[in-house]
Amino acid sequence: MKARALWITAPGRAELREEALPPRAAEQVLVRCHASALSRGTERLVLEGRVPPSQHAAMRAPLMAGDFPFPVKYGYCAMGVIEDGPDALLGRRVFVLHPHQDRFLAPVAMCIPVPDDVPDHRAVLAANMETALNILWDARPLPGERALVIGAGVVGLLVAALLARMPGLRPTLVDLDPGRAALAETLGARFARPEVAPPEQELIIHASGSAAGLHLALDRAGFEARIVEASWHGDRAVPLPLGEAFHARRLSLLSSQVGAVAPAMRGRRTHAERLALALHLLEDPRLDALCAPVARFEDLPAALPGLLAPGAADPPCPIVTYI
Repeated sequence: MKARALWITAPGRAELREEALPPRAAEQVLVRCHASALSRGTERLVLEGRVPPSQHAAMRAPLMAGDFPFPVKYGYCAMGVIEDGPDALLGRRVFVLHPHQDRFLAPVAMCIPVPDDVPDHRAVLAANMETALNILWDARPLPGERALVIGAGVVGLLVAALLARMPGLRPTLVDLDPGRAALAETLGARFARPEVAPPEQELIIHASGSAAGLHLALDRAGFEARIVEASWHGDRAVPLPLGEAFHARRLSLLSSQVGAVAPAMRGRRTHAERLALALHLLEDPRLDALCAPVARFEDLPAALPGLLAPGAADPPCPIVTYI
């Protein structure tokens, strides 16, 4: 059986390559992809060839192919329908951490059922929702806290949406793009441009991917505030002003990364259980506002640089359709 997949072949260049699928193993299923999503932050770094050599092993997605920097088949936000496998699984909609490909084989254990109330286009947010969930497990927010989320990309928006569900907590979402204000309000958060971001915050999630955003987090933090760094800066060095009032205010700067389950839940939730919970957290029609622009799989190689461009004014989660 033939399949086609997106390969990154050089800085800023991609192509669709045909491949022959091997015979299905007993522990595998065949999935026909319905939709996948692009992660603008991580996949932009991959497209630009900016994954540091020291992180080549850590950055490998579970079912990717090739090697960094190029050529590489990369991605981790796919959903589709099981076409071949155990009878009990045939026709089931599943989410899989798989690159952009129209048909693929995947281990049964990696195919997480999509809840009936989550449509295809929203299900592809699962990997980003899993990241947002892990960030909250790292952050351990408290009801009534003054909370700031810096960066209104898809992860920042999902973090703000989860924080807004907590009693007495209405986070402020900070971004350079005033067009994100409506999205913030839709998800139950306030919106502010960086220059008017409120001070004396007790919990700050930084998800802008910029040094300026992290500097803003340090500046707006109150006494003994927790700052969770959720951005990955690739091969860029990020200077921080850890003099000034950093020690006087007894600030905590914590890294959060989805590769490991956060310590608060480690040993109590597996990666698969965390992803299944993330899918259930997508049972919220307001999150449809994040799912655009849409590109056809056939058109993806030419469209990819524009879809991943920094500062794109579209909604933050580009969707790839296959049917």
